[in-house]
Amino acid sequence: MMRRVVAGLALAVPLLTAACEGDIGLSETGGPRPSGDGSAAGDEAGARRDLAGLRVAAEGDGDGYERSRFGTRWKDIDRNGCDQRNDVLARDLTATRKKGDCVVLGGRLDDPYSGKEITFAKADAAEVQIDHIYPLALAWRMGASRWSEDRRERFANDHANLLAVWGVPNRQKSDSGPGEWKPRKAFQCAYAVKYIGVAKKYSLPVTRADHDALRTFLERC
Repeated sequence: MMRRVVAGLALAVPLLTAACEGDIGLSETGGPRPSGDGSAAGDEAGARRDLAGLRVAAEGDGDGYERSRFGTRWKDIDRNGCDQRNDVLARDLTATRKKGDCVVLGGRLDDPYSGKEITFAKADAAEVQIDHIYPLALAWRMGASRWSEDRRERFANDHANLLAVWGVPNRQKSDSGPGEWKPRKAFQCAYAVKYIGVAKKYSLPVTRADHDALRTFLERC
């Protein structure tokens, strides 16, 4: 817990500074936009029902967690010929440029977590990262440590649990749940709907703090 608090404080200043910089504009338009502004959050009524059905539990201690426990990173589990990272970049970015059918070389991200507009270039790939909405380390502490290796790998590469975001808030979020970290208000409804959907799909419990935060986020729908 202390590690996440210290990391968040250390990154708060660069986030605020970056948010004051001028936006980078592109005139092109891309495909369907992700629900980054929260306007297409999905079935909020269904999410409220699903939240009520989620089991509330305390976090485990996390012993034995390693990223490798969740299998191959960005494995093409949907077998469309493209790895999951490029799939998500193609889905969430606009004005994309590609090499071949899969590799995203550039594009524009309206970061759902901060609202900042980011220009993505493969040469500086860390500027845009792929976040696990329900974090892997948190899932491990909430019961994924007892899953099969195949189930963990599917969870880590499930498009429903992946979101292209700016690197700064993603590092701030780290392995925190919604009770410890939250996106900007305009995205909190969509974030809650996505988080609850993943928790239900994989029968993952939530902590009491996360449950209460998710309920508050759904009030913004």
